Amino acid sequence: MNPNAAAPQRSGGPAGARPIALMIVDDSPIARAVLSRMLSVHKEFEVVALAGNAGEAIDALKSVAVDIVLLDVEMPGTSGLQALPEILRRGKGARVLIVSSLAEDGAEAAVKALALGAADTLPKPGTGNFAGKFSEILAERLRRIGRAERFPVAAANTASADALPVTLRAMENEKLSCLALGASTGGLHALSEFLKALPPKIGAPILITQHLPTVFMPFFARQIESASGRKAVVAEPGTRLEPEHIVIAPGDAHLGLERHGSHVRTMLETAPTSSGCMPSVDPMLRAVAEIYGKNGLAIIFSGMGKDGLAGSHRLVDRGGGVLVQNQVTSAVWGMPRAVAEAGLASAILSPADLAGRVAARIAGDAWK
Repeated sequence: MNPNAAAPQRSGGPAGARPIALMIVDDSPIARAVLSRMLSVHKEFEVVALAGNAGEAIDALKSVAVDIVLLDVEMPGTSGLQALPEILRRGKGARVLIVSSLAEDGAEAAVKALALGAADTLPKPGTGNFAGKFSEILAERLRRIGRAERFPVAAANTASADALPVTLRAMENEKLSCLALGASTGGLHALSEFLKALPPKIGAPILITQHLPTVFMPFFARQIESASGRKAVVAEPGTRLEPEHIVIAPGDAHLGLERHGSHVRTMLETAPTSSGCMPSVDPMLRAVAEIYGKNGLAIIFSGMGKDGLAGSHRLVDRGGGVLVQNQVTSAVWGMPRAVAEAGLASAILSPADLAGRVAARIAGDAWK
């Protein structure tokens, strides 16, 4: 089999929409063949290119437009992780789904892939176990990631809210006492970019709720600590909030807060939320609203669905502010879009520019 050969062309998916174009990158010919056959039964997908290593994938992307790259991590020569940034650059808006045994057994590798910009990860079963449930899960992940939105690289760095059909909300320039960050699919990369651009000192604790399984959280905390240069811990009951420290919601509980005299400590909640997420951004934002009010600031990053919308309403009602990541730089513009279209956002920017807005607030500069 020619690893770069295009799959046979097929007609579009539901309602005449073009199929989601896929590239499979795996050093195993068996894995490439099985994944191709598995996806061929779905009319909404079309495998347009196959590659046996990272170099072949990068070469193919020079001439083949794809929506999603299914990328293995362990390959001879350049690994999937090493090639990921270049694949994203060459893909011109294509997203990457990591399909690898390391996505489960090596959770740290999966978290690193997400931080580098992968949209999602999926554990790859053994050679003889590709059918059944795995096939259904794979198709659902691909549908969730969806088609690429093609924007020039320069636009991704300069895009603002000006062209978006939403109204920005005015926000007072109050002292910042707590910064709360919410994210889901594509959020790890956005969080890393934001934290790297944030000033070394903001004078406030940072809270993070990121949709991830519990097993990922220790690795995620280390990734966040590395990106931010700040101490980052997974919340336990009674964790005390300190300026410059980052507290992360665990994978099996929501992040709540309670005041103890002059100090604020975490409390963990497990009650179901309207979003159905665990952990959910909404309880964290509600807690920030109740404890910090107008001195609280939330930022909603890339993610599917509407988690964070209810909490943003509460925070804004209490005088706090909400900023959101823009569509151009989001892997999935679901959570930020819900907040923006509800008229709750005071800025819609790239992660680095959002960090600049936080810096401006700390410096006492007026919001523009």
